[in-house]
Amino acid sequence: MAMNDDEPTVLIVGAGTFGTSTAYHLSHQYKDPSRITIIDRWEPMAPLAEKQAAAVDTNRIIRTDYESHMYCNLANEAIHPWFWNMAVQGHFHKTGWAVLDKKNGDFGDKVRKTFDERGGDYTRDVSVSELRKYEVLQDLCGNTEMGKAYFNPEAGWCDAERATMSFLRVATNNGVNRVTGEVTSLLFSNNKLTGVRTSQGGTYTADKIVLATGAWTSTLLSPLEDILNVPEKDRIEEQITSVGRLSAYYTLSLPEVQRIIESKMPVVVIGKHVDIIPPSQPNKTLKINDLKTEVVHHTTLPSGRKISAPPRVEQALIPAKLRRQSEEVMRTALPHFTSTHTPSRWRMCFDAVTPSEDFLICIHPHSSLSNLIIATGGSFHSYKFLPVAGKYVAKVLNREGCGEEKDRAWGWKGEEERRGGGGLERLAARHIPCLSTRTSLYKEAALTASRSLSSS
Repeated sequence: MAMNDDEPTVLIVGAGTFGTSTAYHLSHQYKDPSRITIIDRWEPMAPLAEKQAAAVDTNRIIRTDYESHMYCNLANEAIHPWFWNMAVQGHFHKTGWAVLDKKNGDFGDKVRKTFDERGGDYTRDVSVSELRKYEVLQDLCGNTEMGKAYFNPEAGWCDAERATMSFLRVATNNGVNRVTGEVTSLLFSNNKLTGVRTSQGGTYTADKIVLATGAWTSTLLSPLEDILNVPEKDRIEEQITSVGRLSAYYTLSLPEVQRIIESKMPVVVIGKHVDIIPPSQPNKTLKINDLKTEVVHHTTLPSGRKISAPPRVEQALIPAKLRRQSEEVMRTALPHFTSTHTPSRWRMCFDAVTPSEDFLICIHPHSSLSNLIIATGGSFHSYKFLPVAGKYVAKVLNREGCGEEKDRAWGWKGEEERRGGGGLERLAARHIPCLSTRTSLYKEAALTASRSLSSS
């Protein structure tokens, strides 16, 4: 294929939701997709337990339920490819989802109002007693008083690891270069961002850089902001916080899996407590996401500046204090199931959370970083948008607008904008951490790794 010098070279750092989707869409837009490179620390076929991106997991929930018309519309745009796009066919399981609101909660009412205003509400009311008919949900919430519940038959979950790999495979088959390497720093020369350096000493350069590094974004960008003396109010730490949430994975017996499948148990969300994602025959894994326990871990840069960043330990190594706290959340929600089952493994999933829970898809405002596109801020609800998110990152990369509402929601925000809005994930705790962990907790976890793993 002939070179197209009018097409800028693009380096995408991170092969999670935003990075993979961007590579996918650019591979269809470019005449010469070989001018696009995506780099990620993990080999595609590495064991799932080693991969740390929020987008790569046993499963992720797919749904259109939002109070926000913008995100509801975007989720409806995204859900059609989950059904019909050849890249991900077979990875989406349409189980439906049931949402049990917290006491006096109004998430369900607001979502159904949005559905009505869009032209149709296909949800229905369900009772707590109806939910308790499912084997896993016996004694659901115990004596805890909860609010109303509803069921949406169009939602479900997908195999996130395989779906992400499938989308990326389309991009590489189209000609995008896929590189494995851990990016340790951004390269800056002649008052311009030029590329990245990896831990192996390699360098990769491009005309435009897309930083799709999720919870690790500040780790890369803050040192460069130090060099450029970026004012405090204009730094990435003012836009996103690296936040961790815990998940417990239960390997079930084949008869248990079959009974759950035959009962047609949906994804179940218990407001401000947990998400419960049912198993499939291939994975035999029931996953419970703790929505209440949120963690912020800080690290110190050579400049002395503290930033939020995931600890440099395996995500399966959960400090005992955190695990006990999470176990209590899960016991409150599912007293019967948790008394008869023990997690096979745990995971601390980190994501970049914005104050408003909107995505951050924009060009960095510093004049010397005009070729740097930030694509992050998933805020624990971005994965469902994998089929379409990259289309909008590509628009920003090409300096096209995404539409007034999206540009405002996804843009770099000033102090007043950061204070307003938010709460897109009304069922979950706000991103302000319930527990700010200290590095010593993770040092303890690393020193007792074998004991932690065996006891989980």
